[in-house]
Amino acid sequence: MLVSSRSTESVSEDIARVRLAQTEVNETQKDVEALKQQTTIKLQALLSHIAELSAQTRLLDEKGKQIATELGMSAADLDAFVPVSIPDNLQDDPLLHEIAKLEQSLDLKSQQLSMLESLVRGHHIYEQSQLSGRPIESGWLSSYYGMRADPFTGKPAMHKGLDFAGKAGENVVATAAGIVTWAGDRYGYGQLVEIDHGDGFVTRYGHNDTLTVSIGDVVTKGQPVAKMGNTGRSTGVHVHYEVIRNGKQVDPLPYVYKK
Repeated sequence: MLVSSRSTESVSEDIARVRLAQTEVNETQKDVEALKQQTTIKLQALLSHIAELSAQTRLLDEKGKQIATELGMSAADLDAFVPVSIPDNLQDDPLLHEIAKLEQSLDLKSQQLSMLESLVRGHHIYEQSQLSGRPIESGWLSSYYGMRADPFTGKPAMHKGLDFAGKAGENVVATAAGIVTWAGDRYGYGQLVEIDHGDGFVTRYGHNDTLTVSIGDVVTKGQPVAKMGNTGRSTGVHVHYEVIRNGKQVDPLPYVYKK
């Protein structure tokens, strides 16, 4: 039986078309696999980014709450910032929407934390600058401000400070932050430390045994400035504490008990 050349050519063309189609299918499958792989990688990256943002947000949130508690602020105070709205073009994509929300929350928490840290710095500076507390770490109040019998002459004399007695060598501490303007011997006071706190306030710590600061030193509240002693015009181990306001000695007692 004879087969025409036209039939043979037709079969060959069909085979060629099938092979071409198969090749295209194979290429398409490769493209699909590559796309799936890329999508998986991107998805993993997005999920990892979401997890990282969530962790950072929780960390900032906890730190913010801790600082707010120290400042006596409530959770409502932390929500004073109004978050910006999420762009409309991200609303339809759940993953991108979630990332946008987390990035927004992270930015918000960062702003809140920055505000709280600023408040803490201001609060700390204010507390440091306020005269309050005793000029000793241990000991007792032994003599008040005002008229009393002079311990050397027995005659009435003005006592322009408070005396705190204690053990020799105990720490004498600054009652507020400031700059040391005197550190050395002065008549009557013995070994004296004088600190300028600004706003017209100066404090003096007299009759010390040794001094632990020098003129020009910047001191913080509660910092030891001397060791208690019995130098100068003194009848026993104690520190003579004065508060000077605008050049005049005033009763230190209200500042000692100031909260």
